[in-house]
Amino acid sequence: MGAGLRETSVLLSLEQNPLFESSLWPSHQSRKEGKERIYLPYTSPHSSSLREVRAGTQAGTWRQELMQRLWRNTDLCLTSFLYKPEQLGESVKYFLDNLDRIGQLNYFPSKQDILLARKATKGIVEHDFVIKKIPFKMVDVGGQRSQRQKWFQCFDGITSILFMVSSSEYDQVLMEDRRTNRLVESMNIFETIVNNKLFFNVSIILFLNKMDLLVEKVKSVSIKKHFPDFKGDPHRLEDVQRYLVQCFDRKRRNRSKPLFHHFTTAIDTENIRFVFHAVKDTILQENLKDIMLQ
Repeated sequence: MGAGLRETSVLLSLEQNPLFESSLWPSHQSRKEGKERIYLPYTSPHSSSLREVRAGTQAGTWRQELMQRLWRNTDLCLTSFLYKPEQLGESVKYFLDNLDRIGQLNYFPSKQDILLARKATKGIVEHDFVIKKIPFKMVDVGGQRSQRQKWFQCFDGITSILFMVSSSEYDQVLMEDRRTNRLVESMNIFETIVNNKLFFNVSIILFLNKMDLLVEKVKSVSIKKHFPDFKGDPHRLEDVQRYLVQCFDRKRRNRSKPLFHHFTTAIDTENIRFVFHAVKDTILQENLKDIMLQ
């Protein structure tokens, strides 16, 4: 679980569904909720192309050459998506940069295409899998504000909560209101979950995802601008990582259990394989402790 756009579904995704079209264009609902709009003059030589692309996305079709024309023009890109460039997810940029390949008639998705395809979790989705003959059931819940009231329907009998956070989004705001910092929203949700009496005996494991993007972002974007209480070098990765973990750890009132955490890159299969095995061991060890105490 976690706030919207935190990549839980990428971590779990084994389905090779045709998600690429939705990954190329932000949802109509997200655009409708956006408050920051940039208008293109009706007389602009590019306005007809923009209208054609928008009409196509609403009808469920798109034209490669028009999308490429818009994407290669920075001003038009900003206008057409109604988002600041940093608000676009990395998957949107990835697929638009690869339109030449994706637009081929014989196109077949690569592993990277599948991992970067995005589809928001709606409601509650269960995933059953086995790791070294041990069965696990993972419940993926939608992170958008409109989906959170459904969470408590699936908390009965759980042994662990994997809480997903996009570690690189300290300078970004929510799609829902365009004001709330995404990382602050994640911290607030985490505080609600971790201090709920229902989860006193539940292991909570914090996944600070998008490590690859965090590595690049700290080089140019100071976290101190958005979190003034940050102490340390804002361009030193280790300082930023330590601060992020401390921010979430401070939200916990019950200190009887440690806060397990991992920095992850969901699209790095080797990284996730290693982390999943570590998480499996943590879950089994905590469950064994609980059994011995009963």
